[in-house]
Amino acid sequence: MSQFTETLYDGYGQQFRIDELLYEEKTDHQHLLIFHNDLFGRVMALDGVVQTTEKDEFIYHEMLAHVPILAHGSVTRVLIVGGGDGGMLREVLKHRGVQSVTQAELDPRVVELCRLHLPGHSQGAFDDSRVELVYADGLHFVSSTDRQFDVIISDSTDPIGPGEALFSADFYRACKRCLTPGGILVTQNGVVFMQPEEVATTAGHLRGIFADWHFFTAAVPTYVGGSMTFGWATDDLKLRRTPSDTLTARFLAANITTRYYNPEIHKAAFALPQYVRHLVGKMETEAP
Repeated sequence: MSQFTETLYDGYGQQFRIDELLYEEKTDHQHLLIFHNDLFGRVMALDGVVQTTEKDEFIYHEMLAHVPILAHGSVTRVLIVGGGDGGMLREVLKHRGVQSVTQAELDPRVVELCRLHLPGHSQGAFDDSRVELVYADGLHFVSSTDRQFDVIISDSTDPIGPGEALFSADFYRACKRCLTPGGILVTQNGVVFMQPEEVATTAGHLRGIFADWHFFTAAVPTYVGGSMTFGWATDDLKLRRTPSDTLTARFLAANITTRYYNPEIHKAAFALPQYVRHLVGKMETEAP
């Protein structure tokens, strides 16, 4: 049996035993590998970096989907940038009030191969009549579309290769342009302990674009090195402080099943450790 060693960090990493190699291909955009590991189930890696596993994908997808949707309270239109494995789409579509989801994914092969080899991620979500799948560069899409969305979810790879543009000020400004009034942008922002510059750079960009910006976190075992960090940005100052009883009422009314998300986790996720507050320049005392 061979091994897969992740290449994300220089001098530190993680290793998976490949118990069964399912697929490997150099697509037009990136190197794609899907294999089975007895502990984590099926694993997908792009350009040497693990993107998702069957074992713990629910944590990441639930937090990026349900936090903005339930904080907003009346989401009908959602844009997902990236997310070719279909897990984010699955979670967004759990909300009956969502009338349309546009997904802008760069690489068609990611969608095709994940539907085949990681069907538990999408669970048929790509066939939902509310979904429009667009194969496009994410920055180009948000810069050129005339549509507006209540929530935009940037489910990107790390800021290397194809995902680099999705961490730029141009991307965040373009997202703001196609958000409805009071709309929310959330982003994948890496593991802050290992990738502090990524979070600090995003903070610098968001600070000059949105009235309210912050980060929230969740521990996802696959993304090693500490808590996963998610960016939050909106011009509605109230949404990050949506009361707990309101979140609970919305969660119960949505009647969705989750394995990680709940309203208490939602509120707690916005409480940042001091080293992260220092990093992003948010040292003021405030309720999360």
